[in-house]
Amino acid sequence: MTGSTERPILFLDVDGPLIPFGEPPRAAPAFRSDVSCVLGNPLLERLDPAVGPRLMALGCDLVWASTWMDDANEAVAPRIGLPRLPVVKWPDVLTDEGPRGLHWKTRHLVAWAGRRSFIWVDDEISDMDRLWVSAQHEGQSLLHRVDPVAALTDDDFAELARWLRSTLCNRS
Repeated sequence: MTGSTERPILFLDVDGPLIPFGEPPRAAPAFRSDVSCVLGNPLLERLDPAVGPRLMALGCDLVWASTWMDDANEAVAPRIGLPRLPVVKWPDVLTDEGPRGLHWKTRHLVAWAGRRSFIWVDDEISDMDRLWVSAQHEGQSLLHRVDPVAALTDDDFAELARWLRSTLCNRS
């Protein structure tokens, strides 16, 4: 069964929404390990360990929608308190199908979601993505663009929670 009885999906990108590109935090991170050296990505130290529990509290089925793919479960999830999550597998060869300005992830996320309602959290979402999803996706959707300098903020979480409340009320 699909659609109204299933929890919404939250497709989650890593770079931008979880790893901010702004100034590094002044305080020492709460979680440190050698994983950032092993993966060669010192930006992992910018992850906020409080974000994982906040994402889990939204009541969505969380899914990695990032070029990190399975590495998100190894390097990111434990640092922010998330369990292993399903991962959207991107095609080996990306095409420019679709209208100009459509993000290469958009068609794949809509296909992955099927008829289920979903949120897509990314820092590269455009108006073209919103138009395409509204025309092509049968379920409800929220394409939420995050400021990559700040990553997910209190305001972002408030918007996600508002949309989820509205979506759940409309399904009853």
